[in-house]
Amino acid sequence: MKIPTTLKHKPVIVSENYEQVDGRYARNTDAKGLSLGLAQWNDRGKVEISAKVWRYTGEKWSRQSEELPMHRVLDLAVLICRSSLYFQDAYRFPKMYDPDNTMIDRIGLQGDAMSVSVCAENPMIDNDIKLFAQALNDDGEMIGERLRVLSSLLKEMGY
Repeated sequence: MKIPTTLKHKPVIVSENYEQVDGRYARNTDAKGLSLGLAQWNDRGKVEISAKVWRYTGEKWSRQSEELPMHRVLDLAVLICRSSLYFQDAYRFPKMYDPDNTMIDRIGLQGDAMSVSVCAENPMIDNDIKLFAQALNDDGEMIGERLRVLSSLLKEMGY
């Protein structure tokens, strides 16, 4: 299925077979494609690149399609990587985190730092963190495959 090119987001680079590789939802997903292109919120004379997940309901392109600025996509990748690293050793804590010190890391970005911490405000955190860790473990092979590809590409780019 071809990603529409007549909407506000203007695709430049596309993956039109994303439904075949959408993790555990592969071949049974409404996420039909990914694109990198010109953001729909661009003002005249100011151009931003965005990433978009294109969802199709079976009848029409969904308003639930998500568009994110490129830096946010990368910030999410950083958050995923740091969280995955944290959970490799989280078993050391009886609750999988330290209730007295929920800060996991501060990652330097743009002269400040992105805080990464366990969400202690979640009233169900003791249960939810275990469910999260189990889901991360269950998806380990699928996530690991993508991280290896990302690592290889970053090395090829000189990072």
